[in-house]
Amino acid sequence: MNILLIINTVLLISILIVILSRNSDKKMDNSTSYKNSQLVMDSSGLIDGRIIELAKSGFIQYDINVPEFILNELQLISDGHDAHKRERGRFGLDVIAELQKIPIVKVNIDRSAFDSIKATDDKLIALTKKLSGTLYTTDFNLGKVAEVEKVKVLNINELAHHLRPISLPGEKIVVKIIQKGSGHSQGVGYLDDGTMIVVDGASKLIGKKVEVLVDRMHQTVSGKMVFGKKV
Repeated sequence: MNILLIINTVLLISILIVILSRNSDKKMDNSTSYKNSQLVMDSSGLIDGRIIELAKSGFIQYDINVPEFILNELQLISDGHDAHKRERGRFGLDVIAELQKIPIVKVNIDRSAFDSIKATDDKLIALTKKLSGTLYTTDFNLGKVAEVEKVKVLNINELAHHLRPISLPGEKIVVKIIQKGSGHSQGVGYLDDGTMIVVDGASKLIGKKVEVLVDRMHQTVSGKMVFGKKV
């Protein structure tokens, strides 16, 4: 009886060791593949600059991939005749340099040329597909084309839009009335994050700041709208 108990115990321990070993291997594989995931940068995302704070905060768990053709594009912009564009191009190059200084971030300069492809956007999509990576851009149209091409896209503008603070019904806020609303007594203002707020009883208070009691919120295709009434 004792021998059978010992045998069963040994078998149970062996099974547990095998299961734990398999789970550990899976976790290592997932961790490795995630760590080696590539975030392919376009020029608009670099010139935007917010990638630096995302990277420093640890929210970016990718290797950052800067295509050489994007580097060349920024250099070309930096050498151009338009002063505004020159500043933008140089800032984009500075952003790459800052990313390279962040200890927790790995920055790769990708030398893939894609000589047979002419348009930069098409090259970005081709490279992202090749790497099975994610495209980082603030270019709305490029993002839409990439989605059609089944390429993952990270757009910081869309992220910021989804992270807008919510004004809850019953909350009091101060808003500057900018214009008349569509209703007879309505005035329209904007919250600090750009959200439109329609205020009852504020049509004659254009240019003034008023205290508003939030009544309700409405989700539209283009974003949120807040409705309230003057206190």
